[in-house]
Amino acid sequence: MSHNVLSHRRRKNDKFRKSGEKMISLKNLKMDRTARFILGFGVFAILQNMGFYMIASVLMPQRLKDIGIDNPDALLGTINAAGAMLSLFVNVFVGSMSDRTRSRFGKRTPWYLAGAVIAAISFYLIGTPGTGIGILLAYCFANIGQNMMTAPIVATLSDRVPEWNRGIVSAAYGGGITVGQAIGTFFGSLFIFRTGIGFASAGAMYIFAGILAFLLLPREPRNDTEQVNREREPIWRVIMKAFTPPMHAPDFWKAFICRTSLIVAYQMIASYQLYILQDHIGQTKAHAASVISIMSLITMVVAFIASITSGPISDKIGKRKPPVILSCGLYAIGIAMPWIFPTTMGMLLFAGIAGFGYGMYMSVDQALNVDVLPNKKNAGKDLGFLNMASCAGQAIGAVITSTLVTIVGSYIPVFPVAIVITVIAALSVWSIKGVK
Repeated sequence: MSHNVLSHRRRKNDKFRKSGEKMISLKNLKMDRTARFILGFGVFAILQNMGFYMIASVLMPQRLKDIGIDNPDALLGTINAAGAMLSLFVNVFVGSMSDRTRSRFGKRTPWYLAGAVIAAISFYLIGTPGTGIGILLAYCFANIGQNMMTAPIVATLSDRVPEWNRGIVSAAYGGGITVGQAIGTFFGSLFIFRTGIGFASAGAMYIFAGILAFLLLPREPRNDTEQVNREREPIWRVIMKAFTPPMHAPDFWKAFICRTSLIVAYQMIASYQLYILQDHIGQTKAHAASVISIMSLITMVVAFIASITSGPISDKIGKRKPPVILSCGLYAIGIAMPWIFPTTMGMLLFAGIAGFGYGMYMSVDQALNVDVLPNKKNAGKDLGFLNMASCAGQAIGAVITSTLVTIVGSYIPVFPVAIVITVIAALSVWSIKGVK
């Protein structure tokens, strides 16, 4: 064989080897970025929701009783509704403004870091007022900070996570939410007799959430040097655009209805579980705290299992709707447990069955939301409208439960109403046409 032929083969082999090494390098880079997205989204969601549910599910309801509020059920509903209604506007406005932001840290990062500071201070201050109006004001400011964090972080899922692994990253975020809720409720129950320390700890969770998201997520590229339209729009036009919802997007609004309905049903029970244990089942403050801690552990385990299975399965089968519909069915069954069995066991069954269903939903929720976006360029604004579903759900759920309990004087009608609303969520997602 001639020297020229051998040289040609060597060059060809070297070319294939270098090409293979380049492909392996790109694959490793993609896997590294995916791992950082999974870890960053998961840790952020866990810490943020730990802080929120320590306060919203346990410490704030107990604080209202500790300061001697005559009707804490009604006031809790008012506080939750006020905070959620404020969040409706903050979510959309911040999402839209982050679409337009230019900085050396990118367009999303400055917002969630500033939000972490505002949320941390405000959630801590909820534990200091001795009046209901003081708690309400502190909670409203806390919701401003929280939504300054949530809106840009969720928009990052659309900006920077490719569709082929969006389900597994969404599962990390959604699973982090449900696990964070469970851990937060557990820790809240531990601080039920030392609420001051609990409020300070919850505030610290927001600082950690912001810092670790910044460190773990792949660094957002700077965009302060990008060419932008130099013509300044009037502020009224900027605000009008920020609050203009997507038009001619039926699938978008069906996903909105699904999310709103499921959050309503969830908040009707979750926000009042301390009062349900004390007033519906008849437990003491200490016993209720103990049961909440057990419920939290159950929810954490089943939500984690649901998260690590549902998101990857959704990616593998290329479908989002079946896991959501199944999750609605499981959540409806879970809600029925304390209605049929008004005992500690009924609440534990609720934690297990509904927790698994809710974890399954949250694991594919953000992937479904991104899939129904009508325009990816306005992801921050449009996802802000979908995040409004969470805020609206919190407000409506709190109002429905407090109204039913005030009128009827019992928690019994709360459960069947929540089940009907869960069925509406399932029917809404089933009717989506553009997503399998």
